[in-house]
Amino acid sequence: MSDSHVEKTSDLRVNGTRLWDSLMEMGDIGGTPKGGCNRLAATALDGQARDLFVSWCKAAGCTISVDQMGNMFARRPGRDNHLPAVGAGSHLDTQPTGGKFDGVFGVLAGVEVLRTLHEHQIETPTPIEISVWTNEEGSRFQPAMQGSGVYAGRFDLETELNKTDIDGLRLKDELAKIGYLGDEVPGSRHMGAFFEVHIEQGPILEDEDKEIGVVRMGQGIRWYNLTIKGRSQHSGTTPMHLRQDTMVVSALITTEVERIAHRHANGLGTVGFMNIHPNSRNVIPGEIQMSVDLRNPDADVLQQMHDELVAFCDVLASARQLVIEVDNYWYFAPVEFKASDDVKAATEQLGYSHMDIYAGAGHDACYMSDLVPTGMVFTPCLKGISHNEAEYTKPEECEAGANVLLHAMLRASARIAQSQC
Repeated sequence: MSDSHVEKTSDLRVNGTRLWDSLMEMGDIGGTPKGGCNRLAATALDGQARDLFVSWCKAAGCTISVDQMGNMFARRPGRDNHLPAVGAGSHLDTQPTGGKFDGVFGVLAGVEVLRTLHEHQIETPTPIEISVWTNEEGSRFQPAMQGSGVYAGRFDLETELNKTDIDGLRLKDELAKIGYLGDEVPGSRHMGAFFEVHIEQGPILEDEDKEIGVVRMGQGIRWYNLTIKGRSQHSGTTPMHLRQDTMVVSALITTEVERIAHRHANGLGTVGFMNIHPNSRNVIPGEIQMSVDLRNPDADVLQQMHDELVAFCDVLASARQLVIEVDNYWYFAPVEFKASDDVKAATEQLGYSHMDIYAGAGHDACYMSDLVPTGMVFTPCLKGISHNEAEYTKPEECEAGANVLLHAMLRASARIAQSQC
Protein backbone atom coordinates (compact mmCIF):
# COMPACT_ATOMS: atom_id res chain seq x y z
CA MET A 1 0.00 0.00 0.00
CA SER A 2 1.38 3.45 -0.86
CA ASP A 3 2.40 5.79 1.98
CA SER A 4 -0.10 8.46 0.89
CA HIS A 5 -2.95 5.95 0.86
CA VAL A 6 -2.00 4.65 4.31
CA GLU A 7 -1.93 8.18 5.69
CA LYS A 8 -5.33 9.08 4.28
CA THR A 9 -7.19 5.94 5.36
CA SER A 10 -5.38 4.55 8.42
CA ASP A 11 -7.83 6.16 10.89
CA LEU A 12 -10.90 5.15 8.88
CA ARG A 13 -13.44 3.06 10.82
CA VAL A 14 -16.94 1.77 10.09
CA ASN A 15 -20.00 2.92 12.02
CA GLY A 16 -20.64 -0.05 14.30
CA THR A 17 -24.04 1.19 15.47
CA ARG A 18 -25.26 1.63 11.92
CA LEU A 19 -23.99 -1.83 10.98
CA TRP A 20 -25.83 -3.40 13.91
CA ASP A 21 -29.04 -1.53 13.15
CA SER A 22 -28.84 -2.74 9.54
CA LEU A 23 -28.36 -6.33 10.67
CA MET A 24 -31.44 -6.08 12.87
CA GLU A 25 -33.51 -4.42 10.13
CA MET A 26 -32.54 -7.09 7.62
CA GLY A 27 -33.25 -9.76 10.23
CA ASP A 28 -36.85 -8.55 10.54
CA ILE A 29 -37.44 -9.77 6.96
CA GLY A 30 -38.39 -13.37 7.63
CA GLY A 31 -37.87 -12.95 11.36
CA THR A 32 -39.02 -15.87 13.54
CA PRO A 33 -40.66 -15.80 16.99
CA LYS A 34 -37.47 -17.22 18.54
CA GLY A 35 -35.35 -14.38 17.21
CA GLY A 36 -33.94 -16.11 14.14
CA CYS A 37 -34.68 -15.82 10.45
CA ASN A 38 -36.45 -17.90 7.80
CA ARG A 39 -35.64 -16.37 4.42
CA LEU A 40 -35.21 -19.05 1.80
CA ALA A 41 -33.60 -18.36 -1.57
CA ALA A 42 -35.75 -16.83 -4.32
CA THR A 43 -38.82 -16.42 -2.11
CA ALA A 44 -40.74 -13.16 -1.76
CA LEU A 45 -38.84 -12.54 1.49
CA ASP A 46 -35.54 -12.99 -0.33
CA GLY A 47 -36.81 -10.42 -2.84
CA GLN A 48 -37.55 -7.96 -0.02
CA ALA A 49 -34.06 -8.46 1.41
CA ARG A 50 -32.50 -7.87 -2.00
CA ASP A 51 -34.58 -4.71 -2.46
CA LEU A 52 -33.31 -3.37 0.85
CA PHE A 53 -29.71 -4.15 -0.15
CA VAL A 54 -30.22 -2.28 -3.43
CA SER A 55 -31.65 0.79 -1.69
CA TRP A 56 -28.75 0.95 0.76
CA CYS A 57 -26.11 0.55 -1.94
CA LYS A 58 -27.65 3.14 -4.26
CA ALA A 59 -27.69 5.61 -1.36
CA ALA A 60 -23.94 4.96 -1.04
CA GLY A 61 -23.33 5.95 -4.67
CA CYS A 62 -23.29 2.49 -6.24
CA THR A 63 -24.70 1.03 -9.44
CA ILE A 64 -26.36 -2.40 -9.32
CA SER A 65 -25.94 -5.31 -11.74
CA VAL A 66 -27.64 -8.72 -11.70
CA ASP A 67 -26.45 -11.76 -13.61
CA GLN A 68 -28.40 -14.64 -15.13
CA MET A 69 -28.08 -16.64 -11.90
CA GLY A 70 -29.51 -13.82 -9.80
CA ASN A 71 -26.14 -12.89 -8.31
CA MET A 72 -26.05 -9.17 -7.48
CA PHE A 73 -23.17 -6.70 -7.61
CA ALA A 74 -23.08 -3.20 -6.13
CA ARG A 75 -20.22 -1.26 -7.74
CA ARG A 76 -18.55 1.87 -6.39
CA PRO A 77 -16.23 3.57 -8.90
CA GLY A 78 -12.52 3.99 -8.21
CA ARG A 79 -9.79 6.26 -9.47
CA ASP A 80 -9.11 3.97 -12.42
CA ASN A 81 -12.19 2.02 -13.42
CA HIS A 82 -10.29 0.00 -16.00
CA LEU A 83 -8.47 -1.80 -13.18
CA PRO A 84 -9.94 -5.00 -11.72
CA ALA A 85 -12.28 -4.34 -8.81
CA VAL A 86 -11.80 -5.51 -5.24
CA GLY A 87 -14.87 -7.56 -4.34
CA ALA A 88 -16.49 -8.73 -1.14
CA GLY A 89 -19.79 -10.29 -0.21
CA SER A 90 -21.76 -13.29 0.94
CA HIS A 91 -25.45 -14.25 0.87
CA LEU A 92 -28.85 -13.10 2.16
CA ASP A 93 -30.71 -16.43 2.13
CA THR A 94 -30.97 -18.40 5.38
CA GLN A 95 -31.84 -21.83 6.69
CA PRO A 96 -35.54 -22.42 7.58
CA THR A 97 -34.61 -21.93 11.23
CA GLY A 98 -31.50 -19.86 10.67
CA GLY A 99 -30.00 -16.88 12.45
CA LYS A 100 -29.53 -13.22 11.59
CA PHE A 101 -25.77 -13.37 10.96
CA ASP A 102 -24.74 -16.34 8.80
CA GLY A 103 -23.99 -14.85 5.37
CA VAL A 104 -26.02 -11.73 6.03
CA PHE A 105 -23.23 -10.26 8.16
CA GLY A 106 -20.82 -10.64 5.24
CA VAL A 107 -23.14 -8.73 2.91
CA LEU A 108 -23.95 -5.96 5.37
CA ALA A 109 -20.33 -5.57 6.44
CA GLY A 110 -19.71 -4.91 2.75
CA VAL A 111 -22.54 -2.38 2.67
CA GLU A 112 -20.96 -0.67 5.68
CA VAL A 113 -17.63 -0.50 3.81
CA LEU A 114 -19.43 1.24 0.93
CA ARG A 115 -21.14 3.68 3.28
CA THR A 116 -17.91 4.47 5.10
CA LEU A 117 -16.02 5.19 1.89
CA HIS A 118 -18.93 7.25 0.56
CA GLU A 119 -19.42 9.47 3.60
CA HIS A 120 -15.67 10.12 3.94
CA GLN A 121 -15.38 10.74 0.18
CA ILE A 122 -12.56 8.22 -0.18
CA GLU A 123 -11.52 7.56 -3.77
CA THR A 124 -10.11 4.04 -3.87
CA PRO A 125 -7.46 3.19 -6.48
CA THR A 126 -9.71 0.52 -8.02
CA PRO A 127 -13.47 0.02 -8.05
CA ILE A 128 -15.08 -1.71 -5.06
CA GLU A 129 -17.85 -4.29 -5.53
CA ILE A 130 -20.11 -5.95 -2.99
CA SER A 131 -21.92 -9.10 -4.08
CA VAL A 132 -24.96 -11.07 -2.97
CA TRP A 133 -24.70 -14.69 -4.09
CA THR A 134 -27.84 -16.66 -4.88
CA ASN A 135 -28.79 -19.66 -2.72
CA GLU A 136 -25.64 -20.21 -0.70
CA GLU A 137 -27.46 -22.30 1.89
CA GLY A 138 -28.74 -24.93 -0.51
CA SER A 139 -31.86 -25.30 1.60
CA ARG A 140 -34.62 -24.63 -0.91
CA PHE A 141 -32.63 -25.59 -4.01
CA GLN A 142 -29.58 -27.86 -4.17
CA PRO A 143 -26.61 -27.68 -4.13
CA ALA A 144 -25.25 -25.22 -1.60
CA MET A 145 -23.18 -22.26 -2.84
CA GLN A 146 -25.17 -22.48 -6.06
CA GLY A 147 -24.82 -18.90 -7.30
CA SER A 148 -21.10 -18.56 -6.67
CA GLY A 149 -20.60 -22.06 -8.08
CA VAL A 150 -22.20 -21.02 -11.36
CA TYR A 151 -20.22 -17.77 -11.37
CA ALA A 152 -16.93 -19.65 -10.93
CA GLY A 153 -17.82 -22.23 -13.58
CA ARG A 154 -18.18 -25.15 -11.18
CA PHE A 155 -21.86 -25.62 -12.16
CA ASP A 156 -23.73 -25.26 -15.44
CA LEU A 157 -26.03 -22.24 -15.54
CA GLU A 158 -29.03 -23.84 -17.26
CA THR A 159 -28.82 -26.98 -15.15
CA GLU A 160 -28.96 -24.95 -11.96
CA LEU A 161 -31.70 -22.58 -13.15
CA ASN A 162 -33.86 -25.63 -13.90
CA LYS A 163 -33.49 -27.06 -10.39
CA THR A 164 -36.81 -27.33 -8.53
CA ASP A 165 -37.77 -27.11 -4.89
CA ILE A 166 -39.88 -29.60 -2.93
CA ASP A 167 -43.05 -28.11 -4.47
CA GLY A 168 -41.75 -28.42 -8.03
CA LEU A 169 -41.11 -24.69 -8.43
CA ARG A 170 -38.19 -23.87 -10.74
CA LEU A 171 -35.39 -21.58 -9.58
CA LYS A 172 -35.37 -19.59 -12.83
CA ASP A 173 -39.08 -18.85 -12.53
CA GLU A 174 -38.80 -17.94 -8.87
CA LEU A 175 -35.93 -15.50 -9.52
CA ALA A 176 -37.97 -13.88 -12.29
CA LYS A 177 -40.98 -13.65 -9.98
CA ILE A 178 -39.06 -11.60 -7.42
CA GLY A 179 -37.39 -9.46 -10.11
CA TYR A 180 -33.85 -10.77 -9.79
CA LEU A 181 -33.26 -12.81 -12.93
CA GLY A 182 -30.66 -10.64 -14.63
CA ASP A 183 -29.06 -10.72 -18.06
CA GLU A 184 -25.35 -10.39 -17.25
CA VAL A 185 -23.25 -13.47 -18.03
CA PRO A 186 -22.03 -15.14 -14.81
CA GLY A 187 -18.29 -14.88 -14.35
CA SER A 188 -17.94 -11.74 -16.47
CA ARG A 189 -17.10 -9.28 -13.67
CA HIS A 190 -13.57 -7.87 -13.73
CA MET A 191 -12.24 -8.61 -10.22
CA GLY A 192 -8.70 -8.70 -8.90
CA ALA A 193 -9.38 -9.90 -5.35
CA PHE A 194 -12.31 -11.05 -3.24
CA PHE A 195 -13.00 -11.08 0.51
CA GLU A 196 -15.71 -12.54 2.71
CA VAL A 197 -16.28 -11.77 6.38
CA HIS A 198 -18.31 -14.38 8.23
CA ILE A 199 -19.15 -15.57 11.70
CA GLU A 200 -16.96 -18.54 12.53
CA GLN A 201 -19.86 -20.99 12.99
CA GLY A 202 -17.63 -22.80 15.47
CA PRO A 203 -16.30 -22.28 19.01
CA ILE A 204 -12.55 -21.89 18.40
CA LEU A 205 -12.21 -18.08 18.44
CA GLU A 206 -14.41 -17.80 21.52
CA ASP A 207 -12.45 -20.55 23.25
CA GLU A 208 -9.11 -18.92 22.36
CA ASP A 209 -10.41 -15.43 23.27
CA LYS A 210 -9.47 -13.98 19.87
CA GLU A 211 -11.31 -11.18 18.11
CA ILE A 212 -10.45 -12.11 14.52
CA GLY A 213 -9.75 -15.34 12.69
CA VAL A 214 -7.46 -15.02 9.66
CA VAL A 215 -8.73 -17.85 7.46
CA ARG A 216 -5.84 -19.52 5.66
CA MET A 217 -7.46 -22.73 4.41
CA GLY A 218 -10.90 -24.09 3.65
CA GLN A 219 -11.77 -27.67 4.55
CA GLY A 220 -11.68 -30.30 1.89
CA ILE A 221 -14.87 -32.35 1.97
CA ARG A 222 -15.83 -35.84 0.82
CA TRP A 223 -19.48 -36.83 1.02
CA TYR A 224 -20.56 -40.45 0.70
CA ASN A 225 -23.72 -42.42 0.28
CA LEU A 226 -23.24 -45.92 1.71
CA THR A 227 -25.67 -48.75 1.05
CA ILE A 228 -25.40 -51.84 3.25
CA LYS A 229 -27.24 -54.90 1.90
CA GLY A 230 -27.77 -57.85 4.23
CA ARG A 231 -30.83 -60.00 4.90
CA SER A 232 -34.09 -59.20 6.69
CA GLN A 233 -35.11 -61.98 9.07
CA HIS A 234 -37.20 -62.52 12.18
CA SER A 235 -35.43 -61.17 15.25
CA GLY A 236 -36.76 -63.94 17.48
CA THR A 237 -35.98 -66.98 15.36
CA THR A 238 -32.61 -66.22 13.70
CA PRO A 239 -29.48 -67.24 15.65
CA MET A 240 -26.83 -64.55 16.02
CA HIS A 241 -24.21 -66.45 14.02
CA LEU A 242 -26.54 -66.76 11.00
CA ARG A 243 -27.48 -63.11 10.74
CA GLN A 244 -26.54 -60.54 8.09
CA ASP A 245 -27.44 -57.60 10.33
CA THR A 246 -26.94 -54.29 8.56
CA MET A 247 -27.63 -52.28 11.74
CA VAL A 248 -24.60 -53.74 13.49
CA VAL A 249 -22.51 -53.04 10.41
CA SER A 250 -23.71 -49.44 10.27
CA ALA A 251 -22.70 -49.02 13.92
CA LEU A 252 -19.23 -50.39 13.20
CA ILE A 253 -18.82 -48.02 10.25
CA THR A 254 -19.98 -45.07 12.36
CA THR A 255 -17.42 -45.95 15.02
CA GLU A 256 -14.69 -46.25 12.40
CA VAL A 257 -15.59 -42.85 10.92
CA GLU A 258 -14.94 -41.33 14.34
CA ARG A 259 -11.65 -43.23 14.65
CA ILE A 260 -10.51 -42.11 11.20
CA ALA A 261 -11.14 -38.48 12.17
CA HIS A 262 -9.18 -38.87 15.41
CA ARG A 263 -6.25 -40.52 13.64
CA HIS A 264 -5.56 -37.49 11.44
CA ALA A 265 -4.73 -33.92 12.49
CA ASN A 266 -7.66 -31.57 11.78
CA GLY A 267 -9.76 -34.55 10.69
CA LEU A 268 -13.54 -34.50 11.01
CA GLY A 269 -15.94 -37.38 10.47
CA THR A 270 -19.72 -37.45 10.71
CA VAL A 271 -22.59 -39.85 10.06
CA GLY A 272 -25.68 -37.66 9.92
CA PHE A 273 -28.28 -39.66 8.00
CA MET A 274 -29.57 -43.20 8.07
CA ASN A 275 -32.50 -44.89 6.32
CA ILE A 276 -33.36 -48.34 7.68
CA HIS A 277 -35.36 -51.00 5.89
CA PRO A 278 -37.78 -52.40 6.86
CA ASN A 279 -37.48 -50.33 10.07
CA SER A 280 -39.56 -52.69 12.16
CA ARG A 281 -39.05 -53.52 15.82
CA ASN A 282 -38.79 -57.31 15.45
CA VAL A 283 -37.10 -57.57 12.05
CA ILE A 284 -33.35 -57.64 11.53
CA PRO A 285 -32.63 -54.70 9.19
CA GLY A 286 -31.88 -56.01 5.72
CA GLU A 287 -30.75 -52.79 4.07
CA ILE A 288 -29.50 -49.43 5.29
CA GLN A 289 -28.59 -46.27 3.43
CA MET A 290 -26.34 -43.94 5.42
CA SER A 291 -24.25 -40.84 4.89
CA VAL A 292 -20.61 -40.27 5.73
CA ASP A 293 -18.94 -36.84 5.81
CA LEU A 294 -15.11 -36.68 5.96
CA ARG A 295 -13.22 -33.37 6.11
CA ASN A 296 -9.63 -32.20 6.25
CA PRO A 297 -7.85 -29.04 5.04
CA ASP A 298 -4.99 -31.14 3.62
CA ALA A 299 -5.84 -32.89 0.34
CA ASP A 300 -3.33 -35.71 0.88
CA VAL A 301 -4.65 -36.41 4.38
CA LEU A 302 -8.23 -36.36 3.14
CA GLN A 303 -7.25 -38.94 0.53
CA GLN A 304 -5.79 -41.13 3.28
CA MET A 305 -9.04 -40.83 5.24
CA HIS A 306 -10.95 -41.86 2.12
CA ASP A 307 -8.69 -44.86 1.53
CA GLU A 308 -9.09 -45.99 5.15
CA LEU A 309 -12.90 -45.78 4.95
CA VAL A 310 -13.03 -47.80 1.72
CA ALA A 311 -10.59 -50.42 3.03
CA PHE A 312 -12.53 -50.79 6.27
CA CYS A 313 -15.80 -51.30 4.40
CA ASP A 314 -14.21 -53.90 2.11
CA VAL A 315 -12.88 -55.92 5.06
CA LEU A 316 -16.14 -55.57 6.97
CA ALA A 317 -18.26 -56.70 4.02
CA SER A 318 -16.12 -59.81 3.60
CA ALA A 319 -16.14 -60.64 7.31
CA ARG A 320 -19.90 -60.17 7.64
CA GLN A 321 -20.76 -61.75 4.28
CA LEU A 322 -22.85 -58.88 3.02
CA VAL A 323 -22.54 -56.01 0.53
CA ILE A 324 -21.35 -52.47 1.31
CA GLU A 325 -21.55 -50.02 -1.58
CA VAL A 326 -19.49 -46.84 -1.06
CA ASP A 327 -20.40 -43.92 -3.34
CA ASN A 328 -18.11 -40.90 -2.91
CA TYR A 329 -20.52 -38.73 -4.84
CA TRP A 330 -19.08 -35.30 -3.95
CA TYR A 331 -15.54 -34.06 -3.46
CA PHE A 332 -14.71 -30.47 -2.59
CA ALA A 333 -10.98 -29.82 -2.71
CA PRO A 334 -9.29 -27.93 0.13
CA VAL A 335 -9.01 -24.20 -0.51
CA GLU A 336 -6.03 -21.92 0.01
CA PHE A 337 -7.01 -18.30 0.66
CA LYS A 338 -4.21 -16.40 -1.07
CA ALA A 339 -5.34 -12.89 -0.06
CA SER A 340 -5.37 -13.62 3.67
CA ASP A 341 -2.10 -11.72 4.07
CA ASP A 342 -4.17 -8.58 3.43
CA VAL A 343 -6.53 -9.73 6.19
CA LYS A 344 -3.70 -10.33 8.64
CA ALA A 345 -2.05 -6.99 7.86
CA ALA A 346 -5.34 -5.16 8.35
CA THR A 347 -5.98 -6.98 11.61
CA GLU A 348 -2.54 -6.08 12.97
CA GLN A 349 -2.90 -2.48 11.81
CA LEU A 350 -6.17 -2.21 13.75
CA GLY A 351 -4.73 -3.88 16.85
CA TYR A 352 -7.20 -6.76 17.12
CA SER A 353 -6.16 -10.04 18.71
CA HIS A 354 -6.13 -12.75 16.07
CA MET A 355 -5.15 -16.25 15.08
CA ASP A 356 -4.83 -18.26 11.88
CA ILE A 357 -7.79 -20.60 11.39
CA TYR A 358 -9.35 -22.78 8.71
CA ALA A 359 -12.92 -22.75 7.44
CA GLY A 360 -14.79 -25.90 8.38
CA ALA A 361 -17.87 -25.09 6.31
CA GLY A 362 -18.32 -24.21 2.66
CA HIS A 363 -18.49 -20.52 1.72
CA ASP A 364 -18.93 -18.51 -1.46
CA ALA A 365 -15.32 -17.38 -1.03
CA CYS A 366 -14.24 -20.98 -1.61
CA TYR A 367 -15.50 -20.88 -5.20
CA MET A 368 -14.23 -17.33 -5.76
CA SER A 369 -10.75 -18.56 -4.87
CA ASP A 370 -10.83 -20.47 -8.19
CA LEU A 371 -10.76 -17.12 -9.99
CA VAL A 372 -8.91 -14.49 -7.93
CA PRO A 373 -6.81 -14.21 -4.76
CA THR A 374 -9.35 -14.51 -1.96
CA GLY A 375 -9.32 -13.84 1.77
CA MET A 376 -11.70 -14.64 4.62
CA VAL A 377 -12.27 -12.92 7.96
CA PHE A 378 -13.88 -14.82 10.84
CA THR A 379 -15.49 -13.28 13.90
CA PRO A 380 -16.54 -15.22 17.02
CA CYS A 381 -20.09 -16.44 17.50
CA LEU A 382 -21.66 -17.38 20.82
CA LYS A 383 -20.85 -21.00 21.74
CA GLY A 384 -20.11 -21.68 18.07
CA ILE A 385 -23.85 -21.98 17.34
CA SER A 386 -24.97 -21.43 13.74
CA HIS A 387 -27.77 -22.57 11.41
CA ASN A 388 -29.89 -21.97 14.49
CA GLU A 389 -32.19 -19.22 15.70
CA ALA A 390 -29.92 -18.80 18.74
CA GLU A 391 -27.01 -17.73 16.49
CA TYR A 392 -25.43 -14.57 17.92
CA THR A 393 -22.39 -12.37 17.41
CA LYS A 394 -21.84 -9.31 19.59
CA PRO A 395 -22.12 -5.80 18.08
CA GLU A 396 -18.46 -5.06 18.84
CA GLU A 397 -17.44 -8.33 17.15
CA CYS A 398 -19.38 -7.40 14.03
CA GLU A 399 -17.78 -3.95 14.06
CA ALA A 400 -14.29 -5.46 14.35
CA GLY A 401 -14.90 -7.82 11.43
CA ALA A 402 -16.21 -4.99 9.24
CA ASN A 403 -13.21 -2.82 10.10
CA VAL A 404 -10.84 -5.62 9.08
CA LEU A 405 -12.81 -6.10 5.85
CA LEU A 406 -12.58 -2.37 5.10
CA HIS A 407 -8.82 -2.20 5.53
CA ALA A 408 -8.14 -5.52 3.81
CA MET A 409 -10.04 -4.23 0.78
CA LEU A 410 -8.18 -0.91 0.87
CA ARG A 411 -4.86 -2.75 0.95
CA ALA A 412 -5.85 -5.00 -1.94
CA SER A 413 -7.04 -2.02 -3.98
CA ALA A 414 -3.71 -0.21 -3.49
CA ARG A 415 -1.74 -3.38 -4.21
CA ILE A 416 -3.62 -4.06 -7.46
CA ALA A 417 -3.16 -0.47 -8.62
CA GLN A 418 0.56 -0.56 -7.86
CA SER A 419 0.98 -3.82 -9.76
CA GLN A 420 -0.41 -2.15 -12.90
CA CYS A 421 2.07 0.73 -12.77
